[in-house]
Amino acid sequence: MHCHWRQNLYHSDWQAASGLSEEMRKFILKDKREIFPFHEPARRLRVLNKPLWLHQRDLLASYVTEEREIDSFNEIDFQRVETLVYRDNLFFDQFFLEDFIQRARASHKACRVAFALDDRAIASHAIHLQQGIHHDPEWDVYVADMWYYPYGIERNVRPLVVDTEAREMGYYHVPTHMSNAMGDLVYQVPAKAFCSIEHWVHTITANVIFGVYANGARLDREIELSLAKNLRVLWRAMLERKQVLSSSEVVHIGRNCSIDPSVIIRGPTYIGDNVSIGPGAVIDVCVIGNDVSIGTGSQVHLSVVSDRCFLPFRAALFMTLMMEDSMVAQNTCLQFCSIGRGTFIGAGNTFTDFNLVPKPIRAVNGGGLGETGMPVLGGCVGHHCFIGSGMVVLPARAIESDVVLFASPERRVIDRTIYYEDSDHFAIEGAEDLHSRMYGLPPDER
Repeated sequence: MHCHWRQNLYHSDWQAASGLSEEMRKFILKDKREIFPFHEPARRLRVLNKPLWLHQRDLLASYVTEEREIDSFNEIDFQRVETLVYRDNLFFDQFFLEDFIQRARASHKACRVAFALDDRAIASHAIHLQQGIHHDPEWDVYVADMWYYPYGIERNVRPLVVDTEAREMGYYHVPTHMSNAMGDLVYQVPAKAFCSIEHWVHTITANVIFGVYANGARLDREIELSLAKNLRVLWRAMLERKQVLSSSEVVHIGRNCSIDPSVIIRGPTYIGDNVSIGPGAVIDVCVIGNDVSIGTGSQVHLSVVSDRCFLPFRAALFMTLMMEDSMVAQNTCLQFCSIGRGTFIGAGNTFTDFNLVPKPIRAVNGGGLGETGMPVLGGCVGHHCFIGSGMVVLPARAIESDVVLFASPERRVIDRTIYYEDSDHFAIEGAEDLHSRMYGLPPDER
């Protein structure tokens, strides 16, 4: 509470000194494109256990006094007030936002978010399968759809280059014939994250590489550079008689949680309220939502598990997003996957993530295939899907929302994208009544 008061007081003092209004407006450009296979705009999809629109609103709450959704710049009336405009499919974190707004205000000029062409996080992970971050030949930088105007909308806008401060981080060591000369598969993890969500692959980028993994990278850097942080973490670990990365300095647990003493939790990890975690489970650098149940022996690494999800015994997630109200049953392994809301994935399923032959991983994008830029990539399951036991899903395959799949001799390996029309429940009499479509309907039928 005191922290927000100080921030608002500083904001008012700065405004008074600069001669600007004490109000900051924001206009949100609506991106109505639906993300396949979810059939929803990006703003409704979960990022770090919040709908993207709510994540954006929470980050900007201390800056703005007025907001409005618009379809184009033509709807913005001119007022001589501080104004922020951004597209609603953008993911950014508080570290990026603070840097951009602080520097934009200091310039007293209209600015647009931009990145150097050699920014490693953007070039490696954020420019594939999208158009929201694109090259501006006039300035020779990448630009994105976020603008700051100190005195209301104007035409003369300059790019403001933000350094994401990416650092290379390996996530597992593999034989050299499967990766680069060093034998490591690596990500360029930003300290200040920003991406445009236009494809299901970007939900993994935002939640994992630019989300929980970035949290880990920032903690590593803080421990390296700050003696005070080192001492706080060490002192807390000594008081609690825990391993350093398991102490309450880096593991945040909500109210009314039931966690077995044998559970291993390593931070930075954020666990919500009313969470149950059974014996022998491992939680490593994750975001766990409210009312989640994680069963005996389950493994959750570098993943986001949203509200009311259920993992029975021996379920495994690695670098995976689970949206709310979903379940992954026992002995199922998901790696580099994105799972929609209200979805059930049965026991003994395997989502593979690596091409056995050395060729780029491509995913369905529009009417063709697009390069993902990912050395390894699992699959995506939409909303309201029911997947039976014993399936093998090949890399970068997507299963459309509302699909039901049964393992059978004819279809046990998923080697292509599965659409609603391919759903196995149509083989059952009265299929429409048994499992009606919820997410792929035209807007006027929803």
